[in-house]
Amino acid sequence: MSSATSEKVGVRVYGGPTTLIEYGGLRFVTDPTFDPPGEYSLPLPGDHKLVKTDPSPVTAADLGPVDAVLLSHDTHDDNLDDAGRAFLPGTPVVFTTVSGAGRLGGNAHGLAFWETAELWRPDGGTVTVTGVPARHGPVGCEPVTGDVIGFMLTSHDLPSVYVSGDNAALEHVTDIAEKFAPVDTAVLFLGGARMSFAFDGALLTLDSAQGAEAVKLLGARRVVPAHFDSWAHFQEGRTEIETAFSEAGLADRLDFAR
Repeated sequence: MSSATSEKVGVRVYGGPTTLIEYGGLRFVTDPTFDPPGEYSLPLPGDHKLVKTDPSPVTAADLGPVDAVLLSHDTHDDNLDDAGRAFLPGTPVVFTTVSGAGRLGGNAHGLAFWETAELWRPDGGTVTVTGVPARHGPVGCEPVTGDVIGFMLTSHDLPSVYVSGDNAALEHVTDIAEKFAPVDTAVLFLGGARMSFAFDGALLTLDSAQGAEAVKLLGARRVVPAHFDSWAHFQEGRTEIETAFSEAGLADRLDFAR
């Protein structure tokens, strides 16, 4: 990236929602998924499944030491699969929803919307992790899709990083922008996830056009798309993302970080 501030934040995307963010000398992993392709049953009436179509490009061991996990939710296998779940106890802390922390126990730390936690940086400074609003579908979806959370990473001398989690609500992005814009790097879970049997096929995450709108709202200087490949229920991939961002005049902000 041309922005000097963006270059301070290292981000790598490892398929699906899994990214590695290096920030303030700390290493954060989002929504760890390392399983091979396969099927996962959904806790819904009928024989509905999540289908993973592509292998993960890394194993948990390949990542090396990790300081924290940013887990948007623990209830769907495309955000926390079997290998990802086995990975969690070996990390110092897992930030997630309050309800998710209750289910996971151990090192899980639940954050409510706008609640903060601090981590010490190796240089003696701190990184603030703020839980920010997210909604995994249309208004009223929570009894079915469960609680979800996004995250902001901030530090006094570093550019800010937003991780959307599985969010389909641009109104939440507006609220986040009011508190944190401009954001330097936005890791957006896109893919336009839909399932024909859920909420009449309504979006469960942002689609590409909404992702471009989110970048405008946030004033983000860089956007790193995630959560758009490796699973069958993602409806839009890299081509659709590139098209939507080009049409919005934002192509120069895209960084697929592979």
